[in-house]
Amino acid sequence: QVQLLESGGGEVQAGESLTLSCAASGRTMRSFATGWLRQAPGKEREFVAAIKWGGGGTYYSDSIKGRFTISRDNARDMVYLHMNDLKPEDAAVYCCAEHFTPVTGGRGFATEWTQYDTWGQGTRVAVSS
Repeated sequence: QVQLLESGGGEVQAGESLTLSCAASGRTMRSFATGWLRQAPGKEREFVAAIKWGGGGTYYSDSIKGRFTISRDNARDMVYLHMNDLKPEDAAVYCCAEHFTPVTGGRGFATEWTQYDTWGQGTRVAVSS
């Protein structure tokens, strides 16, 4: 099991960049993958991106239009979400989460929030026009 804590959220102007961090502590086992999901007020929670433990596999939602990059540093047990060219529609609370077994299909990546096992508390991103 593991505890996850997000940081790096804030308010930016449209077109700017922001990097979110997901720090793990108290880990007792490796996860299959770590993902980022987001939820805006009045909208459903949606998958953003995920990365496998070894860092060799990633998956991105079409909604971010290739603007975001996920990476990890296992020496620090950290996962990052690099967000470029932010748009007002990207404003949301972003959570990192992990799942410990592969999901059927999709190269094992979980894309539904119900498929994840452990969650962080979330960090808010606001984008002004």
